[in-house]
Amino acid sequence: MASAARKLQLNPVDPENLLDPVPFYKELREQDPVHWSDVVHGWFLTRHDDVMNGLRDSRLSADRAKVLEHQFQLMGLSPESIREVTDTFKRQMACKDGAAHLKPRRQTAAAFAPHVLDSWRPLIHRTLVKHLDKLRHRREADLVPELFYQMPPLVIAELLGISAEDRERLQQWGEAVTQLTSTGAARNIAEAARQANEGQAKINQFLTALVEERHREPGDDLVSYMLRSQEQGGMTTEEVVANTGLLLAAGHLTTTDQLGNGLYELLTNPDQLALLRKDPTLLKPAIEEMMRFAPPVPFVHRIAVDNIELRGRTIRKGDVVFLGLAAANHDPAAYKDADRFDITRDPHQQKSMSFGFGPHHCLGAGLARRELEIAFEELLHRMPELRLDETRMPRIKAGGLLFRGFESLPVRW
Repeated sequence: MASAARKLQLNPVDPENLLDPVPFYKELREQDPVHWSDVVHGWFLTRHDDVMNGLRDSRLSADRAKVLEHQFQLMGLSPESIREVTDTFKRQMACKDGAAHLKPRRQTAAAFAPHVLDSWRPLIHRTLVKHLDKLRHRREADLVPELFYQMPPLVIAELLGISAEDRERLQQWGEAVTQLTSTGAARNIAEAARQANEGQAKINQFLTALVEERHREPGDDLVSYMLRSQEQGGMTTEEVVANTGLLLAAGHLTTTDQLGNGLYELLTNPDQLALLRKDPTLLKPAIEEMMRFAPPVPFVHRIAVDNIELRGRTIRKGDVVFLGLAAANHDPAAYKDADRFDITRDPHQQKSMSFGFGPHHCLGAGLARRELEIAFEELLHRMPELRLDETRMPRIKAGGLLFRGFESLPVRW
């Protein structure tokens, strides 16, 4: 087996692979595109066509609860220890298949229509500027904790009608769930399970009270919108609670990471940064290239509900499959010079898997794009000499296979 594949077997969250995963993706894609890992007990698909087909294959279920229960059983741990987490997953639209997924998705999708998203631009801009103003008289900062970790959570919290103070508590509880569910992130899995289950229970308790309040006094927030769809035969109250939690988590975690990942690529590719400064009309293509080149979700997992034959290998019913979104984005069969960061790529020709594909394509993609566009426009305008701080190294989060982002990104300007 190739060296990169061995490295994965030994340590799937090797800091070297997390900081620069492209060689690892290439090794698997070229040498073992349908790769079984004994360490994480799952298959890895890394070629663009295989990933795209996997995302729309009904034989691969998005039921994260089954994936998590399966992994716990393999480790000899009781699924009962994470019952609060898995029961919540089962009520979330992102973890359902077929009609069970389509119905709540359709009922929520209208809230993310382009004209609605455009109406949120002032909120996004106002939230960003508030935090940028705090850096106004400085010439250095760690942008992850001081800016990127602040803006997206505040935006999605306000859209859900959640106060800034409550958002901080929810974020803390949610991080425990993320540590458990991002394969390879937790070192002590039993303790991670306890903290995640406890955190999920607190989230559900808080959001249940919020939903009950919106029942009594509806507003113009996303929770009230979901409740109005409930009156038309939509989601149950428990599903509204679960999907509010889903929107809260998805609305900040991935955008926060993409801001850091994208800025790192810009600052380590000065020719591309110079192009963008010279021609601001390249901002939208630059955002698309950031998401293609360094997405915050390198892998998504599925569980096989039937046997699947692929490239001479048999994925058996019950097996977990990791679909390599980032690896697919670097496939030379889909992109010319795939491993080159190039902001002049035509966004209309993009085949990026960063937001998924098929029925589970990310509902919040439009919101994320608007947040990224507004953030980078302001950063480049306010910080004309923006560069990495050569005295302090960037630091990748100790995350697992499913999330990739920076914990620290010190810069000067």
